[in-house]
Order: sequence, then C-alpha cells, then structure tokens
Amino acid sequence: MLAVFTPADHALRKSEPTDLEALPDNGVWIDMVKPSPAEDKAVEKLAGVEIPTREDMQEIEISSRLYIENGARYMTASLMCGSDTESPRITAVTFILTRQRLVTVRYDTPRPFASVELKLGRNAPPGANGETILLELLDAVIDRCADILERVGADVDQVSHDIFEPDESLRTGHAKRYSEILITIGRKGDLTSKVRESLVSIGRVVTFITAEAEGVKWSKDMRAQLKTMQRDVVSLTDHASYLSNKITFTLDAMLGVVNLEQNNIIKLFSVMAVVLMPPTLIASVYGMNFKAMPELQWDVGYPMALIMMLFAAVLPYMFFKWKKWL
Repeated sequence: MLAVFTPADHALRKSEPTDLEALPDNGVWIDMVKPSPAEDKAVEKLAGVEIPTREDMQEIEISSRLYIENGARYMTASLMCGSDTESPRITAVTFILTRQRLVTVRYDTPRPFASVELKLGRNAPPGANGETILLELLDAVIDRCADILERVGADVDQVSHDIFEPDESLRTGHAKRYSEILITIGRKGDLTSKVRESLVSIGRVVTFITAEAEGVKWSKDMRAQLKTMQRDVVSLTDHASYLSNKITFTLDAMLGVVNLEQNNIIKLFSVMAVVLMPPTLIASVYGMNFKAMPELQWDVGYPMALIMMLFAAVLPYMFFKWKKWL
C-alpha cells in the first residue's frame, strides 16, 4: 500500500494513488506499507532514492541501518507493535529523508504512524517538510514508549501488591493464582525488554540526525527538539532498565513465595508421617501372629492398644507445638 501526503490548507492531505506513473510531485511524506515491487520502482523514480528490501531492513549492523547515500539519509529503527495484545512484537521501519520529502517503509502498523497522520491531517505547521514530519514521528514513538512503560510500571506495582500484601481471600496459596502471576511477570518483562530495544534504536537514530544536522540549516526549534528527544530517550532507557530490575526482583520474590508454600506442604506431610509412626508401630506389634503373646488374651487388650496409639500420636504433636515447629 502506498500513501502520499501533500500540503493543503494548513494540513496534510492523504491520497492513495492507483496510477503509479502519476504520483504527486509535491508530496512531502510517502508512507509505504508492505510495498510491492512496482510501488518500489515508482517511489524510487519520484524521490531518486533506493528503497531497501525487507531483508535489508532486518540487518542489525549500525552501518546497515544508519547511512547516507546520494544525499539521502537512511535510518532504520525498531518500533513497538501490538503492545496492547498478548503478543507484542518489534518491527523494523526505515526512514529515508531527502531535501524535499520523507519516505517511510514498513511492514507493520505501529500506532505512532496513525496518530501522526491524524494530527497532521487536522493541522500541520507552516512549511511542513520531510524534517518536520520525521521529528513528529520520532516524538510520537518516544511518547508511545513512555506510555507503555507507565502502564508496565503500574502493572508491576499491582503484581508486587498481590505478592507481598495479598487480600484475605488470596492469602492462602493457590496454584492457579501463582501461575497467573508468573505469566503476568513474564509478559511484562518481555514487553519491557522490547520497549528498551526500541528506545535504544530510536536513540541511535536521533543521535545520527543530530550529528548530520550540524551540516544542515535546521531551525533553532528543530535543534532544541532533537536535544529534548535525546534527553527523553536517555531517561526512558534508564527507566526501562529500572523496570527490568524490578521485574526480576518480583519474579524472584514470587518464586520464593512458591518455594515457601511448597515447603509448608512438605512440612505438613513430614509431621503427619512422624505423628502416625508410633501408632503404626504399636499396631504392627500387636498385629503379629505369635502364640506367646499374653496381651492377646487380655479382655482390655484391644482398648489398651487403642489408648496407647492415641497417646503415641498426641504426644509428638504436642511436642511439635511446644517447639513451635507447627
């Protein structure tokens, strides 16, 4: 799919041209989503740039993600997708910045693209160009990462409360509740690591733009916005690292609670085995079939054996209670 955004009445008008031979020449933003080979060729002809393939976008070397070719700046970043679902993922997005326009190539639908499209569709700054749109997109990506981290932090705090200060109805252990907590911790840890990966990638893009901006006549406001983005990325990356450490601590605490619960269960079985051992011994002795056992002839032999077994079970139990082992 190919979308071209052109300036119109203090906003950007979106069009999806069907005739690839007649793309608008005044488009300041060309957004390519899962482009076909024909769309690649049409944009390459219009913008004078080479559109990278999906395999090229997956490269992890810095030299393959951030470079300049024929006067165009190529920047590939890893962005979050599906953070509100049970299967969040990272997708590669390439930003190609030329003097006239911005070309974005992606194979997924990160939410910041939709939000920037709506924002610029309502009101775009005067003289909007590729640099302006790029900064809007990067700013939206950073804001989205911040929102995700805030939500993760709140969820981790709730999990910590459930572990250390559970409600009365949840104070006793339950395997299903423990499983749900462990699954939640695992998902939040995975989401946090993906957000951190995205922030590191965006930080490299911002640093690359800032370095290249030294030789470009960017406005003072744009340079200030880039510096603000750099500070935001650094602070959010530190916060993501803090959340990762907190999630690790929460996971260790949860495993410790599970171990304590298992130890209590094993202790209960051990105590029951010790309590029942003396009565079992008495029953075993008088269950033997020797003839020379005078107790077998007693009229009070059976009740005497029951009383002895009862005392043999109660005495160890009272001893354990006295020692506060129970």
